[in-house]
This record gives sequence, structure tokens and C-alpha cells, in this order.
Amino acid sequence: MYKIGYTQGVYDMFHIGHLHIIANAAKQCDKLIVGVNSDALVKEYKNKTTVICQEHRAEIIRSLKAVNECVIVNTLDKVELWNEYHFDAVFIGDDWKGDERWIQTEKDLASLGVDVIYLPHTPNISSTLLRVEIPRRVEE
Repeated sequence: MYKIGYTQGVYDMFHIGHLHIIANAAKQCDKLIVGVNSDALVKEYKNKTTVICQEHRAEIIRSLKAVNECVIVNTLDKVELWNEYHFDAVFIGDDWKGDERWIQTEKDLASLGVDVIYLPHTPNISSTLLRVEIPRRVEE
């Protein structure tokens, strides 16, 4: 059991995949901090305007009983975030396993004694897919 866990995401809208990651992460730590990507970070990282603003996404996350703390973040750099929050583990969907950025993140965090834990990704769900699917459903 980890003392403090951290997970980040909720890029532009909250969906069931995010809920699954949060619930699974919370089972593995005493305290769970969830980072909500700021609107500016989503624009920079994904070149997309958020569907739901950062304050509303953070409010949704804060209302979950599995979450001890929710923060709005302006970086993807987990070392920078560790310097502020001192977590013992980072939780991320297993769809990122093997990604170059996450391989480097594993190395960077290992030197701090932080584990990267890959949790099962919810199949057939993502913010990108929902951006396409929602308008199609509305038009039916």
C-alpha cells in the first residue's frame, strides 16, 4: 500500500475511464491526489479547446469519495509535480505503457523512489472518441 498516490488526466471532459483509473488508484494508496490538466495545458499538449472547463472538471473530481485532494496542474512533468506533492506512486492507464514519454518518466521517478503503476485502460472510451461520438448521437 502506498502512502500517497498521484494520477493526472481528465484532459477535456470526465468519462468512465477516468473514474475507473481513480477508483483503482485509490485502492492502492492511503491518500490519492488527482491532477486535473489546466485548460492552457490541454491547449498546449493536445492543441484542443476543453469541452468542460478546468474548474468544472476539478469540481467533479473533488466530489468523488475516492479522491483526497484535487489540483489543477500546468505541466505534464511528474518530477516537477513530485517536488510539490511528494507522492510515492503515479497511476496511469496501461494504454501508455511503452510510450517514450512514460519510459522516461519511469526512469526519472525511479531515482526519487516513486513507482509508476499502470492500471487497466477502459476499452473503447477516450475523450478523443467522445468528441466524435457525442455530436453523432445528438444528430440522430
